[in-house]
Parts: sequence; C-alpha cells; structure tokens
Amino acid sequence: MSNDKPLALVTGASSGIGFELAKQLAERGFDLVINAEDAARLQSAAQQIRAKGAQVKAVTADLRVYEETEDLFAAATTLGRPLDVVALNAGVGRGGAFADTDLADELEIVDLNVRSTVHLAKRVVQDMAVRGEGRILVTSSVASTMPGSFQAVYNASKSFLQSFTEALQNELKDTGITLTSLMPGPTETDFFHRADMDDTKVGRQDKDDPAQVARQGLDALFSDKDKLVAGSLKTKAQGLANKVLPDTAKAQAHRNMAEPGSGGHKSTD
Repeated sequence: MSNDKPLALVTGASSGIGFELAKQLAERGFDLVINAEDAARLQSAAQQIRAKGAQVKAVTADLRVYEETEDLFAAATTLGRPLDVVALNAGVGRGGAFADTDLADELEIVDLNVRSTVHLAKRVVQDMAVRGEGRILVTSSVASTMPGSFQAVYNASKSFLQSFTEALQNELKDTGITLTSLMPGPTETDFFHRADMDDTKVGRQDKDDPAQVARQGLDALFSDKDKLVAGSLKTKAQGLANKVLPDTAKAQAHRNMAEPGSGGHKSTD
C-alpha cells in the first residue's frame, strides 16, 4: 500500500452495515483494512470496494479468538501507515428465550460484541494516543437503550458498548481522539436470519437501509458527534421514546417484537 491516502480499519465488513461503512469510506478517499470471518464473502467485498479506487487489505479473522484479534491489529498497523479511522462494527445476535438458547451461542455474543471490541479498542486507543489523533466509530444499537426480552444477552452487550464508548469519550476529551457511537435500529442485513429470528415480528418487518445507516454514521463521526440514532424517522422516533419510557414498558415492547412466533404464520392445526 502507498501512503497518499488516509487509512481506515472496518470489522464485520463483508456485508450489511460494515460493508457499507467500508465502501463509503473508500468513496470518501480512504484506503481500507477490512475484516470478517467468512473469507469468500470478505474477498468479494474487497473487490467491490477496490472498484471505488481504494487499496484494500482483507484480513480473515475470527475476532472471538484472542490470537486472531491480535493478528488483525498487527496486520492493520504493520503497513507503515497510521490508522486514521477505526470502525468497530463486528457483532452477532441470537433470539429466543434465555432458558432455551444454547450457552455457546450466548457466550459467542459476549466474545464478539463485547470482548473483541474491548480488545481492539485497547490496541487502537493506545496506538492513536501516541499520535494524539484518530477517530473511532463503535456500532452500538437502539437496542442498547431497552431491556431485550428474548434477546437478553444481545441487548445487554450493546448496553455495555454504549456505556464503554461514553466513558472513553470522557477520558479522551482533551486529546485528539474522538469516539462516536452509531445506534441503528432494525436494518436490512443478515442479522435477523443468523440470529434465528425469521419468525418474529421484528424479523418480518420492513427494515432500514444499511447504506443510509452507514452514511449517517460516518457523517456523525466526521462531525465529532458523541452518538447518533441512525436510520429511518421511525427508528429515530423509537430512540426518542426510549429516553422517557420506563424499562418495564420497553421490555414488554421488545417482547412483542422479538418473541418467537410473534411474526405470525403459525400453524392452526
């Protein structure tokens, strides 16, 4: 890679919001280091992003694994170029009653959404602190603002990320490092299918455009905003409502959207 452009790292970049973040960063003049676990989809994403005129290094790594997370950071920082923007976007969910879901699936959420984000943030913040500059975008969620009935661990993981990001914003306020929390609502990605939520109301409803979410998130990042509820007007209204509704009401509303079978099409036999 040459060094005539700024460099960005995006995790979870093979599809959905992550892919759009990477593609739009390329359109804004960045070269990219992109990461995902699925090598084939990551290479396909890299080809599409290169078509935007960016140099792209694709690093296949499972960020649930400590060593592979270390490998990703090493690959991103041994190019002889500083990381100007880092989008910590990788995440996974699992729907269903907590009593019924597999423990391994729940721990995967903790390992990817929480543990790997903390791990990479530690490395990235320390690296940026040496230079006294850099921008970090953390993909949180509107889910961070409400108890997640039938998505208990996922919502809790996003609440962790929200608190974590806001704490670092305060710690780093007198440095040249900024953090922005991106808070999408239900978005048209593979998320709900992978989370086994196709039969839920939220899984069946119309969802926000990932390109719109990414564009709003990057606009917020480069405007030094602390956080942004991104997506449609409906999602933004939900974000406002969640500021005033009691937690019990939000938990029930989440149950209505995420309970297995809530999407209808049940058998009447």
